Amino acid sequence: MSVLNQKTINQDITFNGVGLHSGLAATMTVKPAAPNTGIIFKRTDLKENNVIIPNIFNVSSAIFCTTISNEHGVSVSTIEHLMGALYGLGIDNALIEIDNQEVPILDGSAKLFVEAISKIGIKNTDAPIKIIKILKKIEFIDENKTITIEPSKISLDIDFELKYTNEIIGTQRNSVKVFESDLSDIYNSRTFCLFEDIEKLKEMGLAKGGSLDNAVVVKNNAVLNQNGLRNHKEFVNHKILDCMGDLYLAGYKIIGKIVCSQGGHKLTNQLLRKVFENDENFSLIEIKEKSLPHAFVNKTSLRSIA
Repeated sequence: MSVLNQKTINQDITFNGVGLHSGLAATMTVKPAAPNTGIIFKRTDLKENNVIIPNIFNVSSAIFCTTISNEHGVSVSTIEHLMGALYGLGIDNALIEIDNQEVPILDGSAKLFVEAISKIGIKNTDAPIKIIKILKKIEFIDENKTITIEPSKISLDIDFELKYTNEIIGTQRNSVKVFESDLSDIYNSRTFCLFEDIEKLKEMGLAKGGSLDNAVVVKNNAVLNQNGLRNHKEFVNHKILDCMGDLYLAGYKIIGKIVCSQGGHKLTNQLLRKVFENDENFSLIEIKEKSLPHAFVNKTSLRSIA
């Protein structure tokens, strides 16, 4: 299967569960879609104005999760884990039908999305992929939070650092090459919070569906989940998963290098908005050849899109 052709899934997959923040039950079906469709969400509980495109400029909230809305105010939230799974698996086109306002949180990671898609398989098409190639270094700073993106020859590198005073989380850093690395630990890493923040979240009307079944909870120097952590960098690995999902709101795979410290949904979105405010920062390009040895792209295989 060539990484250079657009892909979708072989058949419908349905997921059932509650929303992490809304606490509302939802049924979501991911369906195959034709080449050049992209990723589309459709609210089946609404009869009209129910299509929402995951685009960086359609992000209506990035507080504790990523929420996208259309021009009619119809929204779907907590899309980042599913989007991260689709990005990592190379799914270019899919229709996601959902009967409520929030994607089911499932186990708090992308693990179940990835397993379900891997089980039914991925369909390759003849349509060439399109990618975004970063041309200039762009930086966004928000007090002690920083994120940069700069050119890379053939990959998307994410270098992420988080810093907590809590001794269990502490300072963690990891880096991955999204198109080359084994992403199993990234997919399997769950959302997390400090025990002392739970009441604050609920006062904000959030985390209504949260539990130890779908989130890692840290209290003082202990992980409250019975089986502990899934990997020793689960906290920062989950941040990388979130970052992947939020980057896919650019619409296409990105060739570039991300370095982030203390970031999250909002910072990633702000960086991408800054990138796309100037056409000189990036190129949208299409792969011409059907296959290339030992590389994802190289400069002889690219054709600029007018």
